[in-house]
Amino acid sequence: MNWYLAKIVFRIICGNGDHTPQFDEQLRLIAATDSHEAFHKAREIGLAGEEKMDSPKGQMIEWKFINVAELYRLNEWIHGAELYSRVNETDDAETYIEFTHHKASNIESGITHQLLNLL
Repeated sequence: MNWYLAKIVFRIICGNGDHTPQFDEQLRLIAATDSHEAFHKAREIGLAGEEKMDSPKGQMIEWKFINVAELYRLNEWIHGAELYSRVNETDDAETYIEFTHHKASNIESGITHQLLNLL
């Protein structure tokens, strides 16, 4: 069995979709015998992740699976190896930095790990 890293892309549509397009890029670990199987398993995960829900404001939010954008076989675990890089552009740098610190705080305190265990 081999391990693969798959980037699964979803489009987030709020209400009638009259907003700046939003995409969620998720990195998922996939166990498979070969890249063909890994790709199909990643697509199954993406399709299973599609959902529609109501926001707290009563607006429909849809997560629509787009496709598997990248697939890498992980041959060897190397400390400090870069697995993913993405450049984000934002109009509000301070909010982005504050949100990043908030997420780091949740990881440090164990909150994120507890939430993942609930899934």
